[in-house]
Amino acid sequence: MTKSAIKALLSELGISDDYGVEPFLPAYAEAATLVEIGTNIVGRPQTLAPDTAAAWRAMVAAAAQDDIQLLVVSGFRSFEYQAEIIRKKLKGGQIITDILQVNVAPGFSQHHTGNAIDIASPGFKPLTEEFENSPAFAWLAERAAEFDFRLSYPRNNPDGISYEPWHWYRT
Repeated sequence: MTKSAIKALLSELGISDDYGVEPFLPAYAEAATLVEIGTNIVGRPQTLAPDTAAAWRAMVAAAAQDDIQLLVVSGFRSFEYQAEIIRKKLKGGQIITDILQVNVAPGFSQHHTGNAIDIASPGFKPLTEEFENSPAFAWLAERAAEFDFRLSYPRNNPDGISYEPWHWYRT
């Protein structure tokens, strides 16, 4: 997607031209190559960049050896899919400033790279802070770095994004 197309998309969503400047948020390109990693918790096929997919599979296998189940909520997202998430929330009555605390604008999501994954675990409501109380989160906090994954948005992060214990990025 061209810069002008992204700018038009941001304008359509009511996002200002200076989005990502203060605090600074890096822009991300969409991944050129993706591979399937199976389905997410609602049965929708998910993809990641090839190296990240391999690291994810290895991490899932290592967690399973410790009786920890890691589940995919979301992997790669296109610019348009990111915009659709925001559109749905706008139609639901949320205001853009609140939405952008949780969902970054198209062009700024780590999910575009195919290197970010939202993770869940059985018995814990997905995409909530409750996940930090799960054995899966404790396992990730201790072991994810072995697979080059890091927690993107810890509490009080400098990006101004809400705490997301479920969102992990492969560096």
